[in-house]
Amino acid sequence: MLPPALALALLLGIWELYVDLGGVNPAILPAPHAIARALYTDRQTLWSNFLTTAREIVLGIAVGVATALVCAVAIHFSSVARRALYPLLVASQAVPVPILAPVLIIWLGFGILPKLLVIALVAFFPLVVTTLAALDAVDPDLLKLMRTFDAARGRTFRHVELPGALPGLFTGAKLAAVFAVIGAVFAEQTGASSGLGYLLSITTSNYEFAETWAAVAILSAFAMALFALLAVVERRALPWAYGGAR
Repeated sequence: MLPPALALALLLGIWELYVDLGGVNPAILPAPHAIARALYTDRQTLWSNFLTTAREIVLGIAVGVATALVCAVAIHFSSVARRALYPLLVASQAVPVPILAPVLIIWLGFGILPKLLVIALVAFFPLVVTTLAALDAVDPDLLKLMRTFDAARGRTFRHVELPGALPGLFTGAKLAAVFAVIGAVFAEQTGASSGLGYLLSITTSNYEFAETWAAVAILSAFAMALFALLAVVERRALPWAYGGAR
């Protein structure tokens, strides 16, 4: 943890000096001490909006993981599904979220559902790609061994392919945790009455850039916390992938 902390301290120090020495207007790019002050003075507003965004992100990732796992398994089992669905999955990532979010809000209203769908869609693609790649990369000797023992297809999947795909699923989940934060901001900026994305829009339009950067700092910290949490869960759940079990 020391090298990242030192790198962050160095970055903040350079940022502080750059602003203090007149490199940029503090009204446009606040110094770190101004952002820290906003984090403290506006802590209640930031906290209440963070809870809304955090709930949307966690639920959206859960929806994305479940949907991606089902889709990856379907593509893995069926060559027809692979030819039919995989190109569509790739093409879906070319649709800009700012264009898609308003359409979902028109269809589904201003509740939490369209926001969950936006977050799930953003998280979906890395989850599918990494899980499918892990399923396709299972040791062929293990598959041949299962066929030698005349194991049923479902049994082979449960005992060999699915455990082998879990590291890929966790890799996709860690990527999705970062992308989901971006999706939540886009969704809330399109139509919401609370959340950090909504707060970003309000503070930016009011030229309260210290509060804007305070919200960005919270979003970044939450993304890193989710990434670290998933990494810890992965190591605990998959000890064989890290040499913890023989």
